[in-house]
Amino acid sequence: MTQGTYTLAANMINQINRVDMISNNIANVNTTGFKQDHLSEGSFNNYLTKMNENSEKEPMPLSTVMNTIPKIDGKFINSKLGSITATGNKLDFALSQGDTFFKVQNQNGETFLTRDGSFKSVNGELVTQNGNKVLNENNEPIELGEGEEFINNIAVVSTNYNNIEKVGDNNYRVKDAQGVEIVENNTEYIVKGSIERSNVNSIKSMVALIDANRRFEQAQKAINGIDQMNEKVINSVGNDQ
Repeated sequence: MTQGTYTLAANMINQINRVDMISNNIANVNTTGFKQDHLSEGSFNNYLTKMNENSEKEPMPLSTVMNTIPKIDGKFINSKLGSITATGNKLDFALSQGDTFFKVQNQNGETFLTRDGSFKSVNGELVTQNGNKVLNENNEPIELGEGEEFINNIAVVSTNYNNIEKVGDNNYRVKDAQGVEIVENNTEYIVKGSIERSNVNSIKSMVALIDANRRFEQAQKAINGIDQMNEKVINSVGNDQ
């Protein structure tokens, strides 16, 4: 296999990952509080550079020339605040700051974070649309009274997006609990009777999806071209014998 084929094949894998990620973003364009994902792409030379910075060993010149194969360098969450839309529903809440979250508990007793404030009442308790219980600062379910005093009990926490990871159902798992802070005066951050829309831009996402498909097709055609060229060379050498 020629060196160019390695690079093209790696690029095809990257584009498949991009298509999967962008498709998921588009599928959640109407999901309350959803944050879109992004991928960063680098090359193996990036890792050679890091190795050179942290080690006395220097990469071989051949490695520097050959290791230009593209590689998915990382995945990150776009923390941009989605548009806040008034609904008039007294159990809808939006968060005005991008690094704040509600605390919820699933049926297995696991505690997660979410920005989806589209809540409802089940058996007198405040829960999410997925049935997860909304928690107070002491990780206890919130009981609904006749008035709106329960709003003061809704826990709002703050943490960096580098400290969380998506776990499905529009929830996040905390990586380091020490990096999570309870927000005082939570009502200053809660917008009543409103929800935060997804921050996915459907038009930009569709353009990115088309771009990823085209890049995949271009790499595929290039590989087919290399195969055809190699076949002609082999046949030519065979005929000369």
